[in-house]
Amino acid sequence: MATPCRIRRLLVLLAAVAVAASHPAHEFCAAAGGGGGGAGGCGGGGDGTRILIKGGTMVNAHRAEEADVYIEDGVVVAVRPNIPVGDDNVKVIDATGKYVMPGGIDPHTHLEMEFMGTVTIDDFYSGHAAALAGGTTMHIDFVIPVNGNLTAGLESYKHKAEKSAMDYGFHMAITKWNDEVSREMEVMVKEHGINSFKFFMAYKGSLMVTDDLLLQGLQKCKSLGALAMVHAENGDAVAEGQQRMIDLGITGPEGHALSRPPVLEGEATSRAIRLAKFVNTPLYVVHVMSTDAMEEIAKAKREGQRVIGEPVVSGLVLDDSWLWDPDFATASKYVMSPPIREAGHNKALQAALSSGILQLVGTDHCTFNSTQKAFGSDDFRKIPNGVNGKP
Repeated sequence: MATPCRIRRLLVLLAAVAVAASHPAHEFCAAAGGGGGGAGGCGGGGDGTRILIKGGTMVNAHRAEEADVYIEDGVVVAVRPNIPVGDDNVKVIDATGKYVMPGGIDPHTHLEMEFMGTVTIDDFYSGHAAALAGGTTMHIDFVIPVNGNLTAGLESYKHKAEKSAMDYGFHMAITKWNDEVSREMEVMVKEHGINSFKFFMAYKGSLMVTDDLLLQGLQKCKSLGALAMVHAENGDAVAEGQQRMIDLGITGPEGHALSRPPVLEGEATSRAIRLAKFVNTPLYVVHVMSTDAMEEIAKAKREGQRVIGEPVVSGLVLDDSWLWDPDFATASKYVMSPPIREAGHNKALQAALSSGILQLVGTDHCTFNSTQKAFGSDDFRKIPNGVNGKP
């Protein structure tokens, strides 16, 4: 679903002001500042509707080359070397010695999401400002239904997104299943352009759907031509793991990871893949955090099944040693679900991403401000389940 927000000139400029490997920060173009005048040595002139980014190294997925980029009304119309400009109404940005890259698309975010008695800290303005500053110019957020109602959830998120500063789209989470939800899914696809639906195999007693309901959801996605997505953890086993940690008196951040080990992510991933194969519909596995899950995806792809695997940045670059930091304020920052895994999983996920077993990277941006505020307690270690993760 496209937003009504039409500030593509700003998006293109921000995306095009590129990072130079050997240039200090003061040499970057200040293109987003608007107006004329050549701030930061980038050139100036024009009314902003026609822009030539000249002399940079243009980077796309398939190659990098020295080329100019010509833009009219926010649309890239030409990419080639030495584009001639004979009109004084063209704003010229000198990108010599810099990289020019398309803006990134983050396929997995949670802005202003209500969860477990709190709300994620970034809304559709602050989250967008941060994304734009880092070169991400579009994202896809997850609409959370209101009491299971998809339409009410969409209206809520439309209201939240009124303060947006860049383009966005929506996935839709499915948090329960009945005939009304099935009918609303059809409305989402045909009237609102939302064609990807996320099912939670975790969070027992809250968001989790059982296998029979997941099967019905997969069948509905197939009938609509929509993409089914899963949060793959065995929710029943996780609940058992949490109780084990409580019985052992382990209620800090480290207990969160211990309660939901990689085997439970691998099992759920395998189960979801097989159910999708049974229905014969594509499957998107979000936030792949372990080799266990990745290997199930690799096996399915080798057999010709249509499965998309999405690692997230934290799982690619971090390991679980942070969860064991004796300083609670430090350790609690690294709690997420599925958890960040022990060293070795991250390298395997990197290799799978580079080889095409995993296809794309999300951030799963879903940041909470305060554990104490979220749980109404001054002592996290008194909370039985610790931080029960983020979707």
